[in-house]
This record gives sequence, structure tokens and C-alpha cells, in this order.
Amino acid sequence: MADGLSHLGIAATAEDPESFGPADPSPLAKSDLSEGEVRIHQTNPILNRPALRFVMKTADIAAAFLMTSIALYTSSLHWLDSAVGVVLPFALIPVVINLGLRNTDTYRLAYSRPVIDHMIRTALGAGLPLTALVVLVALFHHFGLWRTVLGAAYLSLAAVLVLHAHFIVAFKVLTRNGAFSENVVLVGATPNAHRLLERNDQTRQLNVVAVFDDRLSRAPETLHSVPVLGRIDDLLNWDRLPDIDRVIVTVTSDARTRVRTLVDRLRVLPQRVVLLLDLEGFDPETESLAEIARSPAAYVSGSPNDLRRTVIKRISDVVFASLMLIVFSPLLALTALAIKLESKGPVFFRQKRHGFNNQIIRVWKFRSMRDDPEAAEMMASQTVHHDPRVTRVGKVIRAMSIDELPQLLNVLSGEMSLVGPRPHAVGMTAEDAEVQSFVSDYAHRHRVKPGITGWAQINGSRGPVHTGEGVRERIRLDMEYVNRASFWFDMFVMLATAPCLLGDWTRQR
Repeated sequence: MADGLSHLGIAATAEDPESFGPADPSPLAKSDLSEGEVRIHQTNPILNRPALRFVMKTADIAAAFLMTSIALYTSSLHWLDSAVGVVLPFALIPVVINLGLRNTDTYRLAYSRPVIDHMIRTALGAGLPLTALVVLVALFHHFGLWRTVLGAAYLSLAAVLVLHAHFIVAFKVLTRNGAFSENVVLVGATPNAHRLLERNDQTRQLNVVAVFDDRLSRAPETLHSVPVLGRIDDLLNWDRLPDIDRVIVTVTSDARTRVRTLVDRLRVLPQRVVLLLDLEGFDPETESLAEIARSPAAYVSGSPNDLRRTVIKRISDVVFASLMLIVFSPLLALTALAIKLESKGPVFFRQKRHGFNNQIIRVWKFRSMRDDPEAAEMMASQTVHHDPRVTRVGKVIRAMSIDELPQLLNVLSGEMSLVGPRPHAVGMTAEDAEVQSFVSDYAHRHRVKPGITGWAQINGSRGPVHTGEGVRERIRLDMEYVNRASFWFDMFVMLATAPCLLGDWTRQR
């Protein structure tokens, strides 16, 4: 961990001004709030500010192109039938609008910016370059074309203004409702945390849910209207922790020993842990608080979200999962019929498993064992060789992993991905101990969505694991996938899955 913090300028010292004192005797001593007082928003990784900026830019270009095409059509001109010199001014209209809006910083969405300020930036950013374009056309082209370009420019400007009026109002409403705010908790009831909360009230970029601090005797009950819920142990055992997107450690840069202790304790969480040292030089007009908190230099656990990677993965999951459901529909129907004919009980088995950020999800499977409703809530024991609970149909579908195919429904619902670490059942044990006790970084596998197949599965780690060594090997392979994940790597894993499974009939599942 010393090497992990060295790039942040943190070195071990014997004394520091924020070192830990004696722990307070009881958790939640300062605040004992009900669930209703904890404000947690439902977040969507695709619905965020960068995505909205992309939609705005695309909509501006599309609107300008549409208005320009209408102006051309009413003037008996056409894109393909007219000379290049005639249509070039019209083709430049969407381009100059986009460049102008970029130069006036119109696409930088800030909750604190007044609506009138945004509309003035839009009018100047689109209007000035369009005026320049019309003047140039008037100087170098005949009068008739000048009038047509002026009409196209006027229609395009009007369309862009209308779009941005709707966009900025929608952005304000969505931001006020928390649509673009990640759920975060602060560790450390420090002056740094107070300054962050003050500035966040202006930007609404983060939804700060709660504050945790081991020094409860010195911490207030609330910090800038955000409740102080307890100590670090309370955070680690908090039942709402799976709903949190990031953990921000807010301490001063000279609290070196405290930083080390906090990071060592928090790095086991599946959430990204951010070390936000000093905010003295923060300028909300030129810097985004959320971007500072997402900067790679600030991360001590996990890494910043990659919007492009998230969007591509989600699109590929939906497309491939839909195609697979169609292709495998006859096999799914025959399997369901065979299960129903062989034994009493439901066709499907929905078991509680750990998903993204350690959230509990219900995983769809074909029932391959005798009906046991309690097994859906918590795994009592993993399967063993010649397990008497497995049915005859179950032996076949488990050997070929057909029982996992209904999880395509989990993929379409967004709870799972096609490729990722396999979701482990709640209460899963090995050697009479819970599997997370064998590896300190176990929770890091939950930083990505669980998958139907994964790097561990095609490397032989599939089915139950009964030993600590087996758990450690699977987590090693899962973390290797997390660190290497990409679209093409996912493609390789999916293509390698079928031959790996078909060539591995003897492995017990």
C-alpha cells in the first residue's frame, strides 16, 4: 500500500494532526437515522452529463441539417443534384453551429448556471458564426443563393434555440431529482468535507448520502445537512452500501498516517475509493468537482468510469443476448419440457446472488435439483460429486451449462453481462468459511457486472469451489478479467466458451 500511495505524495510518519485517537465505544452514537432520511438515488451509468452533452451535440447537428434541407427543398435545390459550390454553404451550417457552441462553452452543463446565461451563450455561439457565413456567401455568390442561405441559417438558429431551451430545463429538473448524481459517502467529518458539501450545493454533481468518521466524539450529528451515521465499521456493515457508487475520503494532505489506515480498511470495498486531499484551489467556474473526484490521480481503489466502454458493453449485451434467446429458443423450450416431465416443482430456479457493487440480485436458472425453496435464499452447501439432489435432466444440463441460459433475461434487464465474473451465491462457503475470507481483494470482482461466462470459466475454474486454494485461483482470474476488460476481450471469451465447455464434460458442476 505504501507504493500505491507514493504517487499521491503520502509517506508514513509517526505523528500527524489527524491521527486516530481511541475509537468511540458504540457505533451510530452520533446519529441513529431511519432509512427514509437517507437520500439514495437510483443511478444509471448511461444517463449522465457526458451522455447528455453527446445527445445535445448530435441533436444540434441533426436539427441544423434538417432545417437546411427544408430550405434547400423550398428553393428547388437538392444535395445531390446541385454543384458543390452551391451546396457547400448549406453543408457548413451544422459545422459552424457546432464549433460556435463549443467556443462559447455552451455544452458545459452546470446546475449553477442560470437558464438565461445558457440561452445567451447558445444565441451567440450559433448566431455569430452563422452571420459570418451569410456575409461571406453574400460577398461571393449571387443574390438568390444569399437569400436561401440566410433562410437556412435563420431556421437552424431558431431550431437550436428551441432545442436548448428544452434541454436546459430538462437538465435542471433531472439534476434536481438526482438523475446525474452519483451516490457517494464521505469518510472524515473534516473541514475538507464541509467545503466539498458547500460547493456541491451549487453544482448538484454528487448526491452525498452520509458521512462516516471513527472520531464520533468530535464529529457533529450532521455536516451541512448530511447525517453523520457512524464509524468505519458501520460503513463496512451498512445494509445500504451496495447502493453507493463511490467512497470519498476527505482528509488534509498532512494526515498521512490517517490516510494510510483509512485506505487499508476501505480498499476491500467493491466501490471506487477516492482520496480527495485539498480543495483550497478549487474554482467551480473552471473545474468540475465531480471531475476532480474522478481524476485518476485521486483514485486509490478502482478506476474512473469509462462511459464509452460502458455504452459499448451494454449495447453488445442487449444485441447478443436478444439474438441468443432467439437462436436457443427451441433448446430452452425442450429443456423446460424435460424438467417439467421428470420431477415436481417449478421449471426455473431464482437464486439470490451477489451482483455489481455487491448488490443482491435474483439469478434465473433452469432447476437442475430437487425443488428446495430455501436454497433460493441462501446456499446451504455447494454441490459435490454424485450429489443426490441433482436430477437426471439436471446432470445433462449442468454438464453443458444449459441451466445457465435463462440468465440471458438477467442480461437484458441490466443486472448481468454476457461476460464477467460469475455471480456467487449468498452464503457461499469453502472449507467451512465464507469465500470472501480467503482473499482480501474479493469484493473487487464486484466492480463490474457479473457474467454468464467469464475468463475464469474458460480457464477451467467453473462449478463449485471447495478449497481456499480454488477460491484464490478463481478470484485471481476474475481480477485479471476486470483489469483487461474490453470489447474484443469479451468477444474472445464468448467465442472460447463453447469449445471449453464441450471439452470439459468430466468437470463436476
